[in-house]
Amino acid sequence: MEGRVPEPTFTLEGWHVLHDFRHLDFPAWLSAPKEEREAAWRDLQALLAEWAQVQAEGRGSFGVYQVITHKADLLFLNLRESLDALLQAEERLNKSLIAPYLSPAYGFYSVVELGSQTGPLDPEAPYIKPRLTPQVPQGGYVCFYPMNKRRQGQDNWYLLPAKERGELMKAHGETGRKYQGKVLQVISGAQGLDDWEWGVDLFSEDPIQFKKIVYEMRFDEVSARFGEFGPFYVGKYLTVEALARFLEVV
Repeated sequence: MEGRVPEPTFTLEGWHVLHDFRHLDFPAWLSAPKEEREAAWRDLQALLAEWAQVQAEGRGSFGVYQVITHKADLLFLNLRESLDALLQAEERLNKSLIAPYLSPAYGFYSVVELGSQTGPLDPEAPYIKPRLTPQVPQGGYVCFYPMNKRRQGQDNWYLLPAKERGELMKAHGETGRKYQGKVLQVISGAQGLDDWEWGVDLFSEDPIQFKKIVYEMRFDEVSARFGEFGPFYVGKYLTVEALARFLEVV
């Protein structure tokens, strides 16, 4: 019916997500007294052990990454059951002994989201919960970027009928399924929470797959007409041992 307000997307929300990108002041860190750096490293190890315990208890997940380019040096990625839990994780890092050597590069707060244009999702369905509480892969690479749906003239996503949005997203999803087993995708909603509407995390053992999937998806109408993309951040997962080498504390 003409003039009818389009139906909003049905969503289910899962874990809260914090992408905390930091710069490391390498000159200050590497010139600090050895005892000071060793104390900071022990404190950071204790922090990571706390996060690992949260993960082992099924109350969240995390990963630390070395980020390429000048945009950032490190990414501390945390997923938790609530905003309060994320605030605790962020506060713990800010009060750690290595914090004076870290400065903010970029941050993004969002909530893992599953959406449907056609009707409510069943939160009890067996395939739903793992997608709402994803585990950060313990290796490989990550690609993160924020994005919006365009709201300009005839290309206004939010004025499209739900059926049309559903058809566009179905075609978009079919492109993504081609990369099943190569790329793990985690979509998180940030409407009312941050400056962009969604955050997208891609995880893969091969960073070239990020280029391939993003490029191919650009040809889907939902991206070609309605996609607006923010900065891209790419990083490599750091084990505790790899982080120690990065910080030159071994």
